[in-house]
Parts: sequence; structure tokens; C-alpha cells
Amino acid sequence: MTGTLVLAGTPIGDITDAPPRLAAELSGADVIAAEDTRRLRRLTQALGVQPKGRVVSYFEGNEAARTPELVEALVGGSRVLLVTDAGMPSVSDPGYRLVAAAVERDVKVTAVPGPSAVLTALALSGLPVDRFCFEGFLPRKAGERLSRLREVAEERRTLVYFEAPHRLDDTLAAMAEVFGSDRRAAVCRELTKTYEEVKRGPLGELAEWAAEGVRGEITVVVEGASEKGAEGLDAAELVRRVRVREEAGERRKEAIAAVAAEVGVPKREVFDAVVAAKNAANAASVTP
Repeated sequence: MTGTLVLAGTPIGDITDAPPRLAAELSGADVIAAEDTRRLRRLTQALGVQPKGRVVSYFEGNEAARTPELVEALVGGSRVLLVTDAGMPSVSDPGYRLVAAAVERDVKVTAVPGPSAVLTALALSGLPVDRFCFEGFLPRKAGERLSRLREVAEERRTLVYFEAPHRLDDTLAAMAEVFGSDRRAAVCRELTKTYEEVKRGPLGELAEWAAEGVRGEITVVVEGASEKGAEGLDAAELVRRVRVREEAGERRKEAIAAVAAEVGVPKREVFDAVVAAKNAANAASVTP
């Protein structure tokens, strides 16, 4: 008989959000794989739980090396509990590699549902939640970050990102550049904690706000691209969409055709907007 892998969601802030099953799993597991064993100790103390099983670390640095060991424990009949620092394992946290390996060996995988920063931020954002994409953390390098954002510039579903507080201002500025400064967004900070804050507004305004410095755990929710037809788009927006596609590697002719099809206007209208913008830029560059 093989064992069971249990993915356990942990509180993202308020410890009282811990589901009752979490305490039972912590006390009954044969092996507990924890992203941070010190944080696990604080969690068990807060819940009044004394783990009986073996505790091992399982984090980004040792995930590849430790996965085979945990899989062998599962195949041997052990109940292995995986917990990360906050939220659900494998969602921008260790876990995916272990789940994939367990499935490959026909090991049962189940979960203890728990708090989720992604869903909590979505619900609080005030933006559409019927369809959304979770994009995790953006690349740290500016060029790679812009490239990733351009990939989803025309995505109509609501977008959710995690971000470090010291990079938030740069990220919001990049989003305003690629998505447009008027695109609605919400910055959710310290969710479920004492100083919880949700700052809503256009990306341009949020970038200015974040430039002053922001602390805490951050989740950013961004409105999807508009589904409005041509009547809702001015020439500047048409030009911006073409530029985003060009910067992503498309030739101008292809970008113009794609934007025209996307918003339902003649290619000539988009072409004229691009030419007018180019002429205006050239005129400005030679003005004394």
C-alpha cells in the first residue's frame, strides 16, 4: 500500500484562519516537509500541536534533491504533509515537483484547503473575477519584466501577480507603460494582517503612490484588456497596441493587421494612426 501526499494550505496572515484539519494533519503525519522549519515550529506552537512525525526542510534550494527521498517514503506507505510559509504549496512555492513525482508513481495526492492570497486579493480588488490568470512573480530584470508583460498586454482576463515590496514601484511603472496608465488595478498589502490595505486606482496613479515606498507582502490585481470596440479606442491607444506588439518582435505590418482585427477597425485606420504618431514625433524632434 502506498502512502498519501497531503498539500496543506497555511494562514497567509491571521493564524486563526487555519482550518481545523491542518492541526490534525500536523499531528498525524509520518513526515512533514516544510519550506521553513522555524516557521513550522511557530505554526505548531500557535495551534497547540506536537508533531509526531519526522520534520524535514523542503525549499527551493533542496527541492530537486529531496523529492526522490520523499517519494520513496510515500511509496513505502508514509503519509507526507507538505507545508510552505503561507498559502497553498506549489502556488509560487515548492510543491509542483513533488506532486508530479508522486503522480508518476501512482501515489494518492490530496489537500487541506486553506487561505489563498490570490483568491483573497481577487475578491477584494473590485475587478472582474469570473475569469482570471495567475502570473506569479515577474522577472527581476527590467527588460525581461517588460517582455513578460507584453506577452499578456491584450489578455482580457483579470491578471494576478505577486511582488516584493522593494520592486513594486518599478513593476507598476512597467505595467503602466505596457498596459496603459489608465488600466485599473488594485495593490493588496498585508492581507488578513493588522495593517491590511487595498489601494485601488489606475496603474499610473498606483505607480506614483508606490514610489514613496511600500512595505509588506504584496499581491497586485490588474484589469484585463478592454473588450470595447473601435468606438472606445482613440488613435493613441491604437498606436500603443501596435508598439507593444512591435516590441514583442512582430513586424509593423503584422502588428497593424493584428490590432485592426482585434478591435474591429479597418487596417487603414490603424495604419493612419501609426503614421500620424510617427510624423508628430519626427516634427517634435526637429523643433528648435
